[in-house]
Amino acid sequence: MLDLGTSFLTSVARDPQGLALVDGEVRLSYAEWLTRISSLVGAFDRIGLKRGDHLLTALQNTWQAATLHWACQLAGLIVTPVNWRVNPDELDFCIENSESRALIYQDVSDGAVAASARASDLLVMRAGSSSARNREFSFDALCSERAADASPRVSAEAWSIMLYTSGTTSRSKGVPRRHRAERAAGIAHIAQNLYRRGERTLGVMPLYHTMGVRSLIAMSLIGGTFVCLPRFDPQRALALIAAEQITNLYLVPTLYHDLVHCDAFARTDVSSVRKLGFAGASMTDGLLQKLADAFRPELFVNHYGSSEIYTFTIDQDAPAKPGSAGKAGINQQVKVVKLNAASVADVAGTGEEGEIVALLAGDESFEGYWRRPNADARALREGWYFTGDTGYVDRDGDLFVTGRVDDMIITGGENISPVEIESCLSLHPAVLEVAVVGLPDERWGKVVTAFVKRSRQVSEQDLDKYCGESGLAAFKRPRRFVFVDAIPKSPVGKLLRRLLVAGEYQIESMPPSMPVALPGQNVALKGTEGRGVLGGVTAEWANHDGCE
Repeated sequence: MLDLGTSFLTSVARDPQGLALVDGEVRLSYAEWLTRISSLVGAFDRIGLKRGDHLLTALQNTWQAATLHWACQLAGLIVTPVNWRVNPDELDFCIENSESRALIYQDVSDGAVAASARASDLLVMRAGSSSARNREFSFDALCSERAADASPRVSAEAWSIMLYTSGTTSRSKGVPRRHRAERAAGIAHIAQNLYRRGERTLGVMPLYHTMGVRSLIAMSLIGGTFVCLPRFDPQRALALIAAEQITNLYLVPTLYHDLVHCDAFARTDVSSVRKLGFAGASMTDGLLQKLADAFRPELFVNHYGSSEIYTFTIDQDAPAKPGSAGKAGINQQVKVVKLNAASVADVAGTGEEGEIVALLAGDESFEGYWRRPNADARALREGWYFTGDTGYVDRDGDLFVTGRVDDMIITGGENISPVEIESCLSLHPAVLEVAVVGLPDERWGKVVTAFVKRSRQVSEQDLDKYCGESGLAAFKRPRRFVFVDAIPKSPVGKLLRRLLVAGEYQIESMPPSMPVALPGQNVALKGTEGRGVLGGVTAEWANHDGCE
């Protein structure tokens, strides 16, 4: 297996004049990009960085972030990206935990860096047009200095990157990954998405997230173009799709949702997009169908994976079997074991919900968390990675992911997965977004509760009736509905159920007043009065006209 530095040089040799990177007015061919990358490698040498050093980054998806990634691969540095929204405490934790020697940031993270207790101990580089502070280097200036073309300095066995997984109840965990695993994942991504030479992708999934990194590497392998979008904005994304003739999208469901619900979508030419892929979270049946109708793609891939092991399973025709995550990827083997299984040999039966486990010997796999032996002991057992995800295998051998082990709702002795309920409710025309959790209840232990962002007027009774008519088993139907202004999500669009359980949400401030008409119903459009019980709090409203 090639190291990633050599891999990039082979791409330059194949397509020296091919368009590699776009970021606003910056448009670089592969040969031009190598010149900037080489300048940065030379600069790293001059300021004293050495092979094996961690380099922490807090950057949006810009030409600087993409250039830095490849410079680290050639220089043998371990790129260690964090969310550009990082706060000072999180930044200090990552600096200390990774033992980073250098930090690169841009204006948007200025406050966190300035308030950090540890950043001043590092070699610091500031990217962008703003002037660097005292003792800081200008990243952009370093990229413009003359240097000989860089040569690879490490083998495929060297560490390439360390991603931090999102923490829930504890600190984030570092996931170090080798060059060979990163390149294997990139090749698998190309094969599983049927990418062709010269593809163009929208580079909006952040480069501190495995999806963003995978898109960057995949495009390099096929002479493709990575079009940067520093921060997701649906109108800007649609404008770039049309202007740059984007051929594939690889996004989390939330970003797709915002794209197709943007006013500009109907008047934007998206016909260049022929392949859709999603990962990071389950996609509701309603959104799946809306995307299939809106884009009419040649390929619509549900990719199920993680930072630790890039690909678990792939379904290349997601609309044909909603909810299916398909079968194991080309570098993987997966199975479902019984919940709380003592051994991987304790396999769940067909249709039986359990915990999903993946083979650690796969080419894309990591080898363990960064200095977290307790986390390794929980997740790595008998040569398998215990994902913490729940799911089942159907009679066709397809995997269905139903949630997280910690998200499972146990009510009256029954195990209920929130995903099935969310998929059902998402198909109601008045439901814009929905999340289901279990809230404490003295009698039942947990009671199934649906948090709903409405697009128009609909009552709790209407939604309950809809669930029943849709065939949702009575014991799975929500016993409470909470209407909210927004469903809490992480910066990359993952649903944060724990915040709903903790009560960290905003009750709907102004309920929409347009009733929704289901088939066979006639509804008068006028001011309405309503009353709903919202998680034990009664909300009242009256005489609100118009739509949200």
